[in-house]
Amino acid sequence: MFKSLSLKVIVFGFIFTFFSSFGQSYFLGIFNSSIRDTLLISHGQFGSIYASATLFSSVLLIWVGKKIDDINIFKFALFVTVLLSFSCFFFSKVSSVLLLFVGIFLMRFSGQGMMSHTATTTISRYFTKTRGRALSISWFGLSSAEFVLPVLMVYLLTLIDWQNLWLIFSITVLVILPIASFLLIKNLKLDSREVSDEKIKEVEIKQWQRREVIKDYRFYIISLNMLSMPWIFTGFAVFQSFVQTSKGWGTYVIAQSFMSYSIFSVLTLFLSGFLIDKFTSRKLLIFMNIPLLFSVIILIFFDNPITAFIFLGLVGISNGFANILGSSTWAELYGVKYIGSIKALTTALMVFATAFGTALFGFLIDIGFSIDDIAAVSGIYIFISLVLLFLIRKKLNPTFI
Repeated sequence: MFKSLSLKVIVFGFIFTFFSSFGQSYFLGIFNSSIRDTLLISHGQFGSIYASATLFSSVLLIWVGKKIDDINIFKFALFVTVLLSFSCFFFSKVSSVLLLFVGIFLMRFSGQGMMSHTATTTISRYFTKTRGRALSISWFGLSSAEFVLPVLMVYLLTLIDWQNLWLIFSITVLVILPIASFLLIKNLKLDSREVSDEKIKEVEIKQWQRREVIKDYRFYIISLNMLSMPWIFTGFAVFQSFVQTSKGWGTYVIAQSFMSYSIFSVLTLFLSGFLIDKFTSRKLLIFMNIPLLFSVIILIFFDNPITAFIFLGLVGISNGFANILGSSTWAELYGVKYIGSIKALTTALMVFATAFGTALFGFLIDIGFSIDDIAAVSGIYIFISLVLLFLIRKKLNPTFI
């Protein structure tokens, strides 16, 4: 299905999405309790620090992320690798609120932001006809990490101090990623493209610049839907200890239920990759957040520990769609010539949404909202954004020249 260079690009994407986990909310949330115990801060204080640091990282990402349109991919990947390794090292030295702010800023910017941005932009630009399948396989890297790392980290925290774990992460990144980048994308160029019969069609699509995109009303309605998953799931992941206590679940319930999330994410990733290549991202977009809506409804009405597995399983389905649609939709609508610049903006918005979710969850928790109340607020947002998307569903077509 894929030729040699194509396979290398996909493996590169897989590895980079896997290692983006170090800056993802689900991963950082595992260390929530350890960090709060060390620094003696509350849920709300941690949420505020996390949100503000994430917000700053999203602003910087808009500027730095667009550089991928102008710099050799291999050199860009090395820069991101060194940045992630340093960020992990810095995080291992966190001993105050100020250092926690800087540490979270670095992890969110380098991990969730730049690592995933580098992977998805490279694949979105290189692939045309099989973009959906290529993205689905590359995002399997993150899903694999989500399956393995939560339980592994909970176990390792019983053996190793959390600061020392982050020092190990730093060394691991610095050893593995430069070698992988050299072997996989050393000769990849900015204008390298998948050989495809769709090449002629790609030329006919208008190549939108970022300043044009931000004037397109469709961009904002699609973004409302794209951002549902980041802010809702981030809030849940960062405050998973609060959810666990509120629902009366055991210590390992959420960590174990992440396996359900990962399994359904993977299944949906592979299914959606084929569906996107067959029907296009634009036609699938309307279905993306329906499982997410059902997940918050489940969370509102049920407390049994099995709820965690059902909740995260449904979230995983939406996540599987969102990971691919979040890259392929923009390429289909706006072309790939300036996709790095556009993706820098959308990734920054995604990171901003995670900051919003963390701040909102922390605030609502501090003023006495239960997890059921917070789930209801989330459900209302999802429903409104789905209605708006439904109203413009027939206008989601690329502009031809």
